[in-house]
Amino acid sequence: MNQAAIDSLATSTTGNSTGYILIAPGNYTEQLNVTKSAPLTLLGMSSRPWTDQASANSTTTNTPTPANEVQIWWSAANHDAVFADNVFTGVLTVGPTLNATLTGSGPTGFPVPDDTPYGCADFRAYNIDFRNLNENRLFSNGPAHAVGVSRANAGFYSCGLYSWQDTLYVGKLGNAYFYDTIIAGQTDFLYGFGTAYVEQSVLSLRGCGGGITAWKGTNTTAANKYGVYIARSRVLAANETVAGKIKGKCALGRPWNAQHRSIFMDSYLGASVTPAGYVRWSTAEPRVDEQTLMATWAAYGPGYNETAERGSNVTRVLDDEQVRPYKYPVDVFLGDVGWIDQSVLHGREGA
Repeated sequence: MNQAAIDSLATSTTGNSTGYILIAPGNYTEQLNVTKSAPLTLLGMSSRPWTDQASANSTTTNTPTPANEVQIWWSAANHDAVFADNVFTGVLTVGPTLNATLTGSGPTGFPVPDDTPYGCADFRAYNIDFRNLNENRLFSNGPAHAVGVSRANAGFYSCGLYSWQDTLYVGKLGNAYFYDTIIAGQTDFLYGFGTAYVEQSVLSLRGCGGGITAWKGTNTTAANKYGVYIARSRVLAANETVAGKIKGKCALGRPWNAQHRSIFMDSYLGASVTPAGYVRWSTAEPRVDEQTLMATWAAYGPGYNETAERGSNVTRVLDDEQVRPYKYPVDVFLGDVGWIDQSVLHGREGA
């Protein structure tokens, strides 16, 4: 239903004109694919913007996770490689071609052809939950994307991304921004090659497996600050039952390869976070060297232990000067922030 609307706009919009789709409250079971370069905005109908009830800001382990009135569902997981690639599990995929969105395997992933065009230059979603329902259980059943962004710019505002493993995938040359959004998962649920900035949001822990983040850097001639940056956000157990089972067990991340880059900045770390912060990929294959950046800056909360982080020889505790190159979206997206909706940021310092 919504895919038909996306396809219709793709043929009727030209140049830089933005297409808008207003989605009525309801549950929609479908996969969405955005391939065209023209700007596109999906607006989930909601009373929340008018009542100033922020989605992520109302989340604690003592209250139910707030849900948007627009729900887009799919159910698929790449258990035992039943699909050719993880992308086929996704609820929403933003990217110009199938090849551009593939995860692939090995140190550098799928070799996206050099002549692949850039996709949507300005995709936005508001007040929508994207839920991969396959793993609604107490363990991960394999990669199961809620959202994937590759070779495109995408912003999510007061949305929800729900799965268990690999909830969010940001592929090569993908740029993704999240504001007042809940991202829920258990295993490596923020992963990819591209650049993601998560702000004033909640990372909701449904369990502990691997790490919260798992990034894979690649050598490229294109200027970039690939990685995932979590700022002014909260890391919380999904509910009190989960909280009691995972106290002190959840790693902030682990290196998908040794060029992993992620930073938790000015963020609250709940009691579920392991004192050491980050961990190695495995004992046999640590994937940590001088290129690896797994760090915190100005973190706080019961899950933050500066002494343990420094003593881990894995987690780096940054000072003000060291964090400066990554502090705001304008820094990590190299000044290209025109696709980010500034109007929802409530006067926050920095672009």
